[in-house]
Amino acid sequence: MDGVRSIAPLENVLPDATPDVAVVRPLPTPPFLTVIVCTHERPRYLGTCLAALDAGRRPDDAAVSAGWCVLVVDSASSPAAAAEIAALSAAHGAELLRVDAPGLSLARNAGLAAAATPWVAYIDDDARVAPDWPRAIAAAVARLPARAAALGGPIVPAWEAPCPAWWPAELIPALTVLNWAGAGRVGDGSLPPHVEPYGANMVFRAAALRAVGGFPPELGRIGAKLLSGEEAWVMRALRGAGLDIHYDPAISVTHSIQAVRLTPRWLLRRQFWSGVSEAIVVARLDGKRRAVLKGLRMALHAALRAPLAAWPMHDPAMIRQRCALAFASGYLRGLMAAHRGGSR
Repeated sequence: MDGVRSIAPLENVLPDATPDVAVVRPLPTPPFLTVIVCTHERPRYLGTCLAALDAGRRPDDAAVSAGWCVLVVDSASSPAAAAEIAALSAAHGAELLRVDAPGLSLARNAGLAAAATPWVAYIDDDARVAPDWPRAIAAAVARLPARAAALGGPIVPAWEAPCPAWWPAELIPALTVLNWAGAGRVGDGSLPPHVEPYGANMVFRAAALRAVGGFPPELGRIGAKLLSGEEAWVMRALRGAGLDIHYDPAISVTHSIQAVRLTPRWLLRRQFWSGVSEAIVVARLDGKRRAVLKGLRMALHAALRAPLAAWPMHDPAMIRQRCALAFASGYLRGLMAAHRGGSR
């Protein structure tokens, strides 16, 4: 957790914090859940997110309302944005951590280290929880078997501009959208293959997430790099440890889909970085040999589609084939990065 410091009063720092890492303890006696909101340079979205969380606190449901708290993690925002984030956190009664090094996984891991509750939930700063979201989590957790380690739910899009007609339906999840109406457990056939917890709406047993090392810092958003895969890595690691992952449609959030993302350029960049992320995940979890074998297939895909690289980035024509080329190219780049990193 290098580069993490608190901007809350010093008396809230955990006793075992190292001199250069001050960790904020969440609210005094939270027996159930810490909601972690990681943010970078987006106080406007954060304010809406925190207001939606406030709406989940009801005077007539004091037991549940007292059972969860909010922790905002500011991931290396500029001084002006950081000041706004601090003011918003204070206004909404949320605790605050500052992470000086950029990276979504670093921010998420800092929040996990600060949490004193048995469960943690992550939502994006541009997500808005449903009013009954905390109660739905409490009810779902009460029903989960002992080996359950993670839980997710729907992520409903709130389009800031209409979704373009050319956008491939199978790539809607790239916008962090997840619409599935049925409950189930990942891997037992009760859910489609693409349904598992996504970053805008995911809940973990804190001890289980810590046991697999949290989120890999080389994956997840880092500055302008659209890296991903950190959530898939965690889900695979949990399942590899013999733990269960569940999905409950009652745990719902709305996710703002920004207009700037609804362009061919953004989608192609997103697919490229998805390929990079996939190579790192495969190399780490399946080993170098399997990663290389998949790399050979990706090289063939890239070779067959190489002429499409000359297509203008802003043109949506042939977008599926160009996305396949972008993913394959990204995978090959990620494979080289994993090899340099000494993946087994």
